[in-house]
Amino acid sequence: MVATTLSSHRGPVRRFCVDANLLADPPGATDAWFRSTAFDNLEELEFSSNQHSPPPMSIFRFSPALRAVTVEKTVLADAVFHGLHFPVLKHLGLSEVAISEMSLHSLIAGCPALEHLLISNCIGVNCVRINSLSLVSVGARLSGLRRPMCPLLLGKIVIENAPRLERLLLLNSGTRLHVTVVAAPKLETLGYLNDEHYYSGFSRLVFGSTVIQGLRIVDELVTVVRTVKTLSLNMDSVNLDRLIELMRCFPCMEKLYIRLPKSGPSNLWRRKHRDLIKCLDIRLKTIVLGSYLGNKTQLNFATFFVLNARVLESMTLEYYADSRLDDKEFLSKQFRDLQLESRASRGAKFYLTTNKSIRNHWEFNHVRDLDLADPFACE
Repeated sequence: MVATTLSSHRGPVRRFCVDANLLADPPGATDAWFRSTAFDNLEELEFSSNQHSPPPMSIFRFSPALRAVTVEKTVLADAVFHGLHFPVLKHLGLSEVAISEMSLHSLIAGCPALEHLLISNCIGVNCVRINSLSLVSVGARLSGLRRPMCPLLLGKIVIENAPRLERLLLLNSGTRLHVTVVAAPKLETLGYLNDEHYYSGFSRLVFGSTVIQGLRIVDELVTVVRTVKTLSLNMDSVNLDRLIELMRCFPCMEKLYIRLPKSGPSNLWRRKHRDLIKCLDIRLKTIVLGSYLGNKTQLNFATFFVLNARVLESMTLEYYADSRLDDKEFLSKQFRDLQLESRASRGAKFYLTTNKSIRNHWEFNHVRDLDLADPFACE
């Protein structure tokens, strides 16, 4: 069927997506497709192999023209990358790919125009070192699986030199990840930080001399990161103290997205943080709280910002779908509990909704998902 389609196609092929189910064709058929002259100026390629086998060598003949590549469920051997160059490639997605650290670093180095990189559930790589003058966004997801033939899993990311990097999305769930940021002077968007304790410990994020383990600042705050404007958190416990620590680490934060758990400490803050409130400069303009129930711990958490965020422009509370937001009495109580009449920002708008307001980390399945100015917002 594929061969027939190619032979009848009169113009050049600009985008080609190979479904894994089609790769059951006779040996050599896939290689023959890619040698067709119709592919001479191919710009976008999505290749998947349900056998976790190497792709045909002919797939790499498009490297001079490719602008977007997604490779899934395949093995990329070291020999493939010798001298390989992708001069105009901007989007690269690797999902469930077996690749060595040497090959991955060689691949990134061979993409001088690369802007968006997604590494999802890959094996064979323990540490990714980012040295790129062009990268704008990086997304990384860990694999919780181990395969006997290739046991190495991604555990570390080091951003050594990324002068254009704006978005760093840590899409891990179920396994810890250690990230060190050495040089990323334009980093504005960071997520999804979490305080889940895995069997191997907490995830760790390092900026200079400041270490964030889970959502806790380890030891004393030394390095302040003023470039970060947008932050997304997955909290295991609704903990205002932890968030205040992070606000001091990221003092210029303007957008905050948090998916709240049901429980946590009381978050009573008026006496505890009385002196801090006088000097804490809260620059938040947008706050989105997901999975909001309005219980005491969540309410105290939310009212801290209602009563102290002086430049706040909007706060969205995402309730569960079965919440009674069509009940006027219920709504009135929610507004009273939030003390909106005493809000610090008189121009702030408050939205109570059952519509989904925060994108979940597992929804980033394609490298193009990284190419969003605000990746956490649900349109």
